Amino acid sequence: MSIHPIYDVLLEQAASTNLVAEVLIGLTWTLCRSQDAGMGLAMSPAIPTRTLPWSGTLAGKKITELASQIISWNPYEATVAMAAINAVINHDNPLLLASEPIQTEQTPANLAVFEWFKPLLNDKRIVVVGRYPGLERYAAELDISVLERQPGPGDLPDPACEYLLPDADWIFLTASSIPNKTFPRLAELAKNAKLVLMGPTVPWLPELAEFGVDFLAGIRIEKPEKLRQAIAEGGGTRIFECGAHYCVTNLELASRKDHHATRRSA
Repeated sequence: MSIHPIYDVLLEQAASTNLVAEVLIGLTWTLCRSQDAGMGLAMSPAIPTRTLPWSGTLAGKKITELASQIISWNPYEATVAMAAINAVINHDNPLLLASEPIQTEQTPANLAVFEWFKPLLNDKRIVVVGRYPGLERYAAELDISVLERQPGPGDLPDPACEYLLPDADWIFLTASSIPNKTFPRLAELAKNAKLVLMGPTVPWLPELAEFGVDFLAGIRIEKPEKLRQAIAEGGGTRIFECGAHYCVTNLELASRKDHHATRRSA
């Protein structure tokens, strides 16, 4: 049963005959690897559990079987599903391969996205959905409000989105909002702003523009074995030093390039 069109798009694009080679649920990131070497990430739930009923049974299942749980309200099922979906969608993805790698020398790698967008953010009202470690370094320069499901010092709780997002100029939305089911409402509230969908959970789909996303800022996996080890050993922001690198693409510009390429080949 469909709960929102975005989940229909994800399942359609993740249709695959591949089998699951491995699922790894780390402290911060969940990884799914398919038998064709596709690798997808999703942020792990922040809710510890000892009672996952399917532990030890996922390898060898069809990717589509895991992906179908993206509509589940169980956070672990939905997270594993998102990682499985990304293992298909992001593998040899043309949009990702054509994206711009973000290079930063004096900024922590996990803040690379904010550094890349910084020249566009002066005198803008900015809302970041999801707390990113180190983000406070921009507090004196930019007008940033942070929404967080588990608010820390200086953060605002989830319900503040109803009041802040409609008046924001720029919104940085964690892609973990897709498996946790907050994406549809947050994207609706963000319709008047430039919306950046970001984080290692990002599925590199041009169709996300149909849901109001202007930019994708996700990761390119360059050293899968090193990245796997970092996740298995509890890595959080360390993954950006162990084989994952941020890239960004403007979906409107990407669509124009694709349109022109299609016309030339016609």
